[in-house]
Amino acid sequence: MTTRIFLATLGRVYCPDYDRPVDARDTLRLHVVGCSPAWPNPGGAQSGYLLEGSGRLLMDCGPGVLARLREEEGWPRVDAIAITHFHLDHWGDLVPWVWGSLYGLGHDLPRVELWLSPTGREQLAEFGERLGWADMFERVFDLRAYEGGQPFRAAGFEILPLRLPHYTLETYGFRVSNGDRTLAYSGDSGPSEHLPELARDVDLFVCEATLLTGDADGAPRGHLSLDEVQSAYAASGARRLLITHRPHELPTDDGFELAHDGLTVDV
Repeated sequence: MTTRIFLATLGRVYCPDYDRPVDARDTLRLHVVGCSPAWPNPGGAQSGYLLEGSGRLLMDCGPGVLARLREEEGWPRVDAIAITHFHLDHWGDLVPWVWGSLYGLGHDLPRVELWLSPTGREQLAEFGERLGWADMFERVFDLRAYEGGQPFRAAGFEILPLRLPHYTLETYGFRVSNGDRTLAYSGDSGPSEHLPELARDVDLFVCEATLLTGDADGAPRGHLSLDEVQSAYAASGARRLLITHRPHELPTDDGFELAHDGLTVDV
C-alpha cells in the first residue's frame, strides 16, 4: 500500500507522487504565502497565493515566496504558477526558482506549468538575457500563454484572466473555479468596471488595497483604496472579501478582513 504523507500546515494528504492528491476534489483552500505591497511589510513576503484542490496552483511568485514555501517542503511542489503581471513583487522569485531547479533540490522534480500574459514569454526572454541566458526560464518551466477573456485550465482549475488597469503595464486579474467554488484575485488594479465583473458572485474576492486614498495615486491609476475596494465588492455580489497587498503602516477598518502571511482560508 502506498505510504501517505500528511503536510499538516498545508492541510493536504499526498502520495509520494506529489501531483496525485487523494482528498476530496471539491476542496478549495487558499494559503496566503505572502501579501506585502511593492515594499515589503516587516518580515513579510510579497505576493504569492497558493490554491489547493484537485491540484496546486500558485498565483504570483514575489520575493520571499519561495523561501516561505520551502519552510513547508524541501522544494515547492506545485502543478502550475500563474503570473498576473511583471512588477517585481509579483514575479521576482521565479529567478531563484530557476537556479534551484537547475542546481538544487528542484532538479529531479517534474516541470511546472508557468502561465503568462500574451507577451510574457518575450518579457522573460529579455530578463533572461540580463540575468543568465535568454532561455533560462524555458529550461525549468513549461511556459504557457493565456489570453484575456479566454478561460484556461491549470492544476485542475478553470481560470479566467481579465485585463485590469495598472499604470501602463499589461495586467490581469484571475477568476478561479473548481466547478463548485470560485475565487477572484485582483492582482494589482486601479479602479475599473471590470473588477466587479471579475468577482461577480464569487465565494471569495481577494482584492488589493494599497492606498490610503485614491488621490494618493498617480495617473493613470494603478492601485485601490479601501473605499474603492468596498465599492467594487458591493457591486460584484461576492460573498466574502479579503483585503491584501495592504501596507502595514496604513490603518484598516475593523470591518475588513485583512490577509496576512500564513493565513489559510477555506473558500
